[in-house]
Amino acid sequence: MPSVPNGIRASALDARWIKSRHSNAEGNCVEVAALADGAVALRNSRDPDGPALVYTPAEVAAFLAGARDGEFDHLV
Repeated sequence: MPSVPNGIRASALDARWIKSRHSNAEGNCVEVAALADGAVALRNSRDPDGPALVYTPAEVAAFLAGARDGEFDHLV
């Protein structure tokens, strides 16, 4: 379990946020950051002061494996 709670203000995290090179100029992107405790935070790039969702490395790995396998392709 991450030590940072879900819903924390993203701007309150001491984190280096990264967005995908596939993001577009309209700001339709999600940014990710590695946290000091090993957790991974996600935020909406259009709302950098808004809430961050925080996941364990195992949760992120499971999601990425599903994305690579095409499990979420029906969403876009």
